[in-house]
Amino acid sequence: MSAGLPVRCSDCYRRLGLDTRLARLRRWGRGLTLGVFFLNTAPDNTSSLKIYINGWMAINYLGLIVWVFVWMIDQARMRGKNFWVWLVPFVVAPLPTLMLFVLFLQRRIRPS
Repeated sequence: MSAGLPVRCSDCYRRLGLDTRLARLRRWGRGLTLGVFFLNTAPDNTSSLKIYINGWMAINYLGLIVWVFVWMIDQARMRGKNFWVWLVPFVVAPLPTLMLFVLFLQRRIRPS
């Protein structure tokens, strides 16, 4: 990449080691989610704003959980630890498991 040329998003993804198909899939999923919420109509007797906000809160929480899940896999892989033993506790209680996982990864390595 030469100086002065604009950086394309696909170049950033390649440099970071991410596949551009993953980026397309994320954009498609985000568009589908927006479509579901914009086209979904609420009954007349309930507030559509309350349903809309609750839906976005749920989507944001699920997105955070997926992001934390991928981060945990990456951190375990970088440190040579087994992540899959943390999968069931993560499904049951994501945030306490994240706290314990971070504490587990910060333990001092004993020289052998």
